[in-house]
Amino acid sequence: QVQLLESGGGLVQPGGSLRLSCAASASGVRINNMGWYRQAPGKQRELVASITSGGSTKYADSVKGRFTISRDNAKNTVYLQMNSLRSEDTADYYCNADRISTNWGVVSFDVWGQGTQVTVSS
Repeated sequence: QVQLLESGGGLVQPGGSLRLSCAASASGVRINNMGWYRQAPGKQRELVASITSGGSTKYADSVKGRFTISRDNAKNTVYLQMNSLRSEDTADYYCNADRISTNWGVVSFDVWGQGTQVTVSS
């Protein structure tokens, strides 16, 4: 099965920036819509940003103007650029693809990355 591999998390000071990456583990795949979710301690998982196969984007109100989602279809990778980070952005971040098709005939739905931790603290 195709996996989504995340990277880019870490510890950053308030006001700092991080860029998260989420890439498919194999070549010859096509990814439909993608999104970034986060889950903070004691909270429900929430959708932070999404991007369609055509490049249309949406953002949660809490991150609008600070975060940017983008994708590189040639690399089968989605990014989340996070600027002006706040302590309330601290969470585990997960990427998601609603559908992944492969050249060898496998179709997967609702595929999740393994998660990457973002901690914003002074």
